[in-house]
Amino acid sequence: MGALQIILGALLILFCVLIILVVVLQEGHQQGLGVITGAADSFFSKNKARSWDAFLSRWTKFFALGFIVFVLALDIIANFL
Repeated sequence: MGALQIILGALLILFCVLIILVVVLQEGHQQGLGVITGAADSFFSKNKARSWDAFLSRWTKFFALGFIVFVLALDIIANFL
């Protein structure tokens, strides 16, 4: 096992953990759950949630793309080098 495979494997594990964290931090898109928990739907809370969810959504896409790149790179290295 070469040094490049070890580095790419470590980065792959890091991206796996980051994807899990970012997805878990995102809010659900089910309607009406705030009524059950007693959360107030104010204009500020709705806009804050949208910006935070948009931020997490962008990072989810970035980490997913990185995950795919590292998986393909490791596969290419394992099969052809």
